[in-house]
Amino acid sequence: MKKVKLFLIICFSYSCADSELKSFIKEPIEENGGLITPNGFIVKVFADSLGPSRHLAVNKNGDVYVKLSTDKGTQGNVALRDINNDGIADSIQRFGNYPNDGRFATEMRIHNGYLYYSSELVVYRQKLIPGQLIPESNPEVIVVDEFPIRWHNAKSLAFDAKGGMYVTFSAPTNVCEDQTLDYSDVNSVIKGEYPCSQLDILGGIWKFDEAKQNQKQSDGIRFATGLRSIVALSWNPEDDQLYALNHGRDYLHNHAPNYYSQWENTILPAEEFLIIKEGGDYGWPYTYYDPFKNKRMLAPEYGGNGVLESGPGYEDPIMGLPAHWAPNDLLFYKGDQFPERYKKGAFVAFHGSTNRTPYPQAGYIVAFIPFQNGIPFGRWEVFADGFSGVDVIHEMADANFRPMGLAEGPDGSLFISDSKKGRIWKINFEGIRETFGIKDRVVVERRKAKSHLRTPDQKRDLLPSK
Repeated sequence: MKKVKLFLIICFSYSCADSELKSFIKEPIEENGGLITPNGFIVKVFADSLGPSRHLAVNKNGDVYVKLSTDKGTQGNVALRDINNDGIADSIQRFGNYPNDGRFATEMRIHNGYLYYSSELVVYRQKLIPGQLIPESNPEVIVVDEFPIRWHNAKSLAFDAKGGMYVTFSAPTNVCEDQTLDYSDVNSVIKGEYPCSQLDILGGIWKFDEAKQNQKQSDGIRFATGLRSIVALSWNPEDDQLYALNHGRDYLHNHAPNYYSQWENTILPAEEFLIIKEGGDYGWPYTYYDPFKNKRMLAPEYGGNGVLESGPGYEDPIMGLPAHWAPNDLLFYKGDQFPERYKKGAFVAFHGSTNRTPYPQAGYIVAFIPFQNGIPFGRWEVFADGFSGVDVIHEMADANFRPMGLAEGPDGSLFISDSKKGRIWKINFEGIRETFGIKDRVVVERRKAKSHLRTPDQKRDLLPSK
């Protein structure tokens, strides 16, 4: 891909005046930030090499706040400001007077004048001061997870504009496996614990008071259950409902090799796009959603065989998305800068798969899902590709970048964060809104033929043995 002579200076002092530089990186940046987007969209690298990053938020004045993925020290947040309005951050400062406690530290939100963010075990907030980049007050502790750090320990947040704050408590296991049984037979079906004891305090979304300090999980209410791992969570003001994207379970072939092939293990189950209803049960660990049959199926650990459907009582997704793509952020577009088709639709950051071997890994894009009358219509679309930087992703380590977080700027621009190196992209539309159409999206829709975006052919797409 063509490179242009653009150099990005990174500094960690409050201002990037030459006399104050403490550290900097100068790297050639690829044209359009290395990304492929529909015609008319312009991509700039807003910041680079911040360190592995999770979600991000943009204030009304354009200041950007990024949550770092770190388990050491303090200073787990980064604030960025574009002083000269050239689309590149030139004032960068780390902050955060709280202990970093794990790499699943995820959330960064701005709500009602406060900056909310989460480590793995605590949800914090600080009051933002107009015109000031860094909040001065000590972080307020809003929610504390009293249990030890575990897998899938991200605390993603959403707010309902009525004082309610929704927090994810994802499950640490794949399918609530019963570890007390003997699995010495390689062809045996792994069994799941029934009932799954994890659902008492995990595998769901809890609702809290957004302003009350020092709440424990028991102070909230369990809003929904049966959700394996939710990182992408967002309140949609259009219909005043909570939406989420669930990471589907893994290892169908590994757990039930007599019922599922390695190919089926790769293409099943769906990542689920959900409307989260109060009191809803979304089926984990007893079920999974098959995006080809458009049916909720009984999991093999609980008596399923790839044919048996689940019983009633579980909510279905509004859309099934490709397996193992890891949807890690969800943004409903509210701005007017982008063409009309993007208004009120959903952008999804697919972090990318890690376990589709012996087939190529997949995802690693930002997708767009059009909405009409409050529901998705048509198929998901490629909005931004090129993050991986390779033609075939044999394993996750091959990818240069992994899209992680999404945020909308006050001018309607779109910001994207990267979880590997900490690159931040800013995307603006500079084409003609009125004439934007399918012809402008051909360049990205053709990407669906690539190995990381298509359903793999059962024989042709097998990776060569090492």
